[in-house]
Amino acid sequence: MNEQHSSVRNTTERLLVALFDRQPEAERSVQLLVERDFPMDMLSVLGKGESGGDDPLGLSYSSPGDRMKGWGKMGAFWGGLWGLLTGAAGLFVIPGIGPVLAAGPVVEAIAAAGLGGSAMAGAAAASQFTVAMHRSGVPEEKLEMLQDAIEQGHYLLMLRLDEEEAGKWQTLLADNGARMVDVYVYHGLADLAR
Repeated sequence: MNEQHSSVRNTTERLLVALFDRQPEAERSVQLLVERDFPMDMLSVLGKGESGGDDPLGLSYSSPGDRMKGWGKMGAFWGGLWGLLTGAAGLFVIPGIGPVLAAGPVVEAIAAAGLGGSAMAGAAAASQFTVAMHRSGVPEEKLEMLQDAIEQGHYLLMLRLDEEEAGKWQTLLADNGARMVDVYVYHGLADLAR
């Protein structure tokens, strides 16, 4: 994305949020997105992290190869995402949820949300996850449900796309097992610093 584009908010961009109950459906949907040339730099995936291995928090790998091995311990799905999404992956310990694996642009949003405050009220304001989701475009009334879903082991796919593409991708994800597929106006990562 060029600098001029990132500084100007595009009001026709949308954030599509799809919730999957099980990993196989989420994984198959990612595969279909890849097969249909959805831009991988516009896709984010979130899921509950499982502790295990020598580094349950996913911290400080000394090389890309070591990092890939570490993500591979989290399962083929997450290891494959690390490769697809050009290393934009992380494991966050989020209050109220626990370890959360994230891949794609949402990693930057979660990290940035941890640096700023939140204007949200209520229980949903408790975490970097909810701040990042809200500032990206998810309405406050959906945040607690999404946070609970991640905590219970469900998978969240988020696609940033143009308004005219939303229906096509919404149908594809719904047809492949998404329990919920919502579309919101995308606010953009630039808004996270405010």
